Amino acid sequence: MSPKKNLIEYLPVIGRKYRKREAINRVLKTPQTNIGVVNTHRVDPTNIGDFYCGPHHYFDELKGKSLDIFDYKREDKAVRDQWVKSIAENALIVGGGGLLNRPGFNLQMRLFERLADQGKKIVLWGVGHNAKSPSQYGKLGNYNIDVSKFGLVGTRDVGFAEHWVPCVSCMHPIFDEEAETKNEIGVIFHKKTLRDQNTVDKFKEFPSVANSDDFENVVQFIKETDTILTDSYHAMYWSMLLGKKVMVFPNSTKFYNFKYQPVIASFDDFRSKLGQVQSYSGLLEECREVNKDFAQKTFDYIGL
Repeated sequence: MSPKKNLIEYLPVIGRKYRKREAINRVLKTPQTNIGVVNTHRVDPTNIGDFYCGPHHYFDELKGKSLDIFDYKREDKAVRDQWVKSIAENALIVGGGGLLNRPGFNLQMRLFERLADQGKKIVLWGVGHNAKSPSQYGKLGNYNIDVSKFGLVGTRDVGFAEHWVPCVSCMHPIFDEEAETKNEIGVIFHKKTLRDQNTVDKFKEFPSVANSDDFENVVQFIKETDTILTDSYHAMYWSMLLGKKVMVFPNSTKFYNFKYQPVIASFDDFRSKLGQVQSYSGLLEECREVNKDFAQKTFDYIGL
């Protein structure tokens, strides 16, 4: 490979690193205020779990007040400028989603930790750990930031903060609509798993859908299925909300430390564990009550 070609291939990576650091440093050099409020999380319509885990979707006080946590690295300088301005001027609601113990969010989360430690009003709402190393599955005991520095903290992982606050997507009215069960077992694949045809073939006898499908289609599939097998966190969560039996294939620590633990399996041994799956009743109502209570705490803290 020629030096010129090598440089060209690395330029986008170098550019992203520069943009990230530049945006972070600008925030740190800007006077901080709590004029309004903004809810920052991964606002990605192509990932329905990330998209619907933001409280701004469900509470009038937060409608229209969202900010993509990845905007700090965009090539468009106007987008980065707006990110810096929004972070500096507003009180922040960070979450939900697997924003902790994940390299892609380290810079932003450490920035928020530093700002919170300096007195900025920041709420962590429904965030959770998301480490990818299998050596940490079921063993992770600490977050990569000090959550005690934040003004108000609710995490979707039990025992990691003062408040357990499951993903706020439970507030969506779609979960109130019923449907007739048609499938005994169904599979919801993470979109990345679909690239592995050998894995997909192991489940060819079962109806399936991908977590990259429309939100309405995925939830409808869950409603029509008695037992869900999945490697998608939100497919697991939504299935449990709807009283379905669930088995998960972990690809991150995020599948551990939920208040109600589903059956853990691998793509190879799932058949031997099908008899262990169980459902939980009343989870939808519980999760909604917890989020409503945390919303009131948040609005009182921020002054909305």
